[in-house]
Formats: sequence, C-alpha cells, structure tokens
Amino acid sequence: MPESTHPATTLVEGASVESHEQPSKPFFTPPTYTMKEIHDAIPPHCFQRNTLLSFFYILRDFLFIGILFGLATQIPFLPTHPLRVSAWVAYSIIQGLLFTGVWELAHECGHGALSPSKAFNNTAGLFIHSLLLVPYHSWRFTHSTHHKSTNNIERDVAFVPDTKDVWLAAREARAPEFLFTYWDLIEDMPLVNLLILIGHQLIAWPLYLILNNFALPRMRAVEWWKRSHFYFGGDGPNFKPENRDDIILSDLGVGLVGAVLWAACRYFGASNVFLFYGAPWLWTNHWILTITFLQHTDPTLPYYPTKSWTFLRGAASAVDRDFGFIGHVLFHGVIEYHVLHHHASRIPFYHAREASQAIKRVMGSHYKSDTETPFLWAFWKNYNRCRYVEEKDVGSEVYFFAEKVEKTR
Repeated sequence: MPESTHPATTLVEGASVESHEQPSKPFFTPPTYTMKEIHDAIPPHCFQRNTLLSFFYILRDFLFIGILFGLATQIPFLPTHPLRVSAWVAYSIIQGLLFTGVWELAHECGHGALSPSKAFNNTAGLFIHSLLLVPYHSWRFTHSTHHKSTNNIERDVAFVPDTKDVWLAAREARAPEFLFTYWDLIEDMPLVNLLILIGHQLIAWPLYLILNNFALPRMRAVEWWKRSHFYFGGDGPNFKPENRDDIILSDLGVGLVGAVLWAACRYFGASNVFLFYGAPWLWTNHWILTITFLQHTDPTLPYYPTKSWTFLRGAASAVDRDFGFIGHVLFHGVIEYHVLHHHASRIPFYHAREASQAIKRVMGSHYKSDTETPFLWAFWKNYNRCRYVEEKDVGSEVYFFAEKVEKTR
C-alpha cells in the first residue's frame, strides 16, 4: 500500500519511515486479523442451519401478516372517518414492518443461511420475494456482488459514495449557473432535504430493480434494459449467460404476482388493493433502503479503491445499530448483527447474536457499532452529512466521508 504523506508514518503494518521529526499517528490503520481467526472464534454450532426452525419463523411471520390483514378487513366498519384513516395508517406501518421481516428471511435464503438444502432456500426465497415484487435470483446475484466488493468505491453496488472530485464535477454539470446559485442557497434546508428524501424512499428501490444502479458511471454506459434485474439476455453488466433460467424464473414469479394484483384491482378495486397491499409495500421499500444505507454509511467507516481493498477490509466496513424490538424480533436482527453477516453470511439469524459476540474479541477496535443514536435519527443525520469520501491520510488509499463539505462556484 502506498505510504502516507505524513513524514514519519505509513499505513503498511509493520513498516516505518525514518525521519528526524516526531512520528505522527495515521488517521486509520486497516484491520490485520484474518478470516481464519474470525471463523475459529465462532462456536461451531452457530454455523448449523435448522430447516424446521427456519420454516417455523417463515410461518410465524406469515401468520402475523394474515392476522393483521384479517383485522384490517374490519377497518371500514369503524364509526368515524378520522378513526378509519388513523387505523389504515397504523395498519400500513405495522404491516410494512412485517413485510420487511419476511423480506429479510428471503434475504437469508439468498445466502443459503436458512437451510442446508439449496432447494429449500431458493424455493422459499423465490416465493417470498415474488410476493413483494422482487426478482429473487436476479437480486441474489447482484447482492452477491455487494458482498464480494463491500465498500469498494469502484466495484460495490450498494450505496457507493462519490469521491470528492466526482461529487464536485457532478455539481458543476448538474444545472446552469443561475439554477446552481439558487440551489446552493436552499439545498441544505431541512425541509428541502426531507422532501427529496421522501421521494427517494418511495421510488428508489423499484427503480434500482428496474434500472440497476443507473447512478454509477459504469452502469450508465449500458442501455437501461441490459442492466435491469429483469434482463436475461446474458450480455449485460450484471449477469452471466448461465444465469438466464434463474432470471426468467424470477421474472415469471414477479409477473404472476403482478397479474394477481391486477386481477384483485379489477375485482376488489384499486383503492382496496392499495390499502391492504400497496401502502405496506411502500413502507417496505423505505425500510429496505434505510437498513441498507445505515449498514454501510457512517463517518467512522472506511472505503477503499480496488488497489487497497481486500475482502476482509470490506467485511469490517459495516456498522451494527439497534432498532429495539422491531430490529431484534420483526427484522430478525439484520440491523444489529450486520458486521457478522459480512464475515460469515451463512450463519442463520437465530445464531447471530452469539456469533457476533465471538468475533468482537477478534476484531477489537475495528468492530463498529452505534447503539446510542436512535435508528431513524441516525438515518437523517447520515443522509445529510455523508456527501462524498476523501483520503484523510493523502496517499493511503483509504477514504472516509468528509467532515466539511466543500462547494464550488
């Protein structure tokens, strides 16, 4: 790794630079533990996947969804309009949390973490994700890319931050001078950011599935349909020709659910379908984006270009947070034990707490968590302050979010 420009330090472990000046401490030193040390520290039973137990959790979550759906059928009989509106809002929020919980179980299936049976994992994952209009296998392939390139600013596909020069260049090219000047005056206003954030949370997830990271330059260079999660031609940037059958199967799953929803709209009315399914689905989109963003976006986390990135460094570039009962019970610990997940993604969620405690002793100061900041407040803060990354130690090839955002013009 290149030496830091600090006169008496280098980020290569075990090396030093001779200098007559007082040595200065580098801003950050990447982890030096090994994946073998991580796996050796985890109790062997944590790697055991129990198909029956996993199936129980799937049935449990669908039971909760069914009970809530049944209760919602009584909302039209409430005596007053304000009471009915309040009940529908409460239903959409709670059902959205439950939808997100089963989405996370399908996420576990994508890693093969619920069962030693590949058929069980893929059948359950395809069923659940199709119900939520997600092409399971296509998502599974791109999500694997995320795990194989976590926090690599050149290869990752999940919330990849811009470097300083790219961010500034994008601002320069975004609008004419007069529009840019007015935008400069209002872009940091909380109300403006809130409106942009609401729009993002509503549409970004389905857009990602359809257009697949169109924000990344390497993706924009390809026709939109070829980078889509639904494209099975084999000549796009994300999937191989041998993925064709799995992608077609995923497309058919989403198409079948779409046809059922269309028929339901014709029979029950579009407004009823929206109230029972559409509104909770929008909440689910919000939670998927929020969870993913906060797992890998924080001022304390390092980012790497390809030349200094390793799988281990990427795996450590995640942060655990706490979402109370919702996170531990409804979301199956996906928020609380994500650092572990990137080190050993096949450990089922019901062993994650024990395994996470074990790897903390190996990771030491490289284990990152923020259990003090309320989850949604952390989302709002990081959304506003994490704009672009830059090297803290110039020449280190390790990047962090800038503490102070620089603007041009």
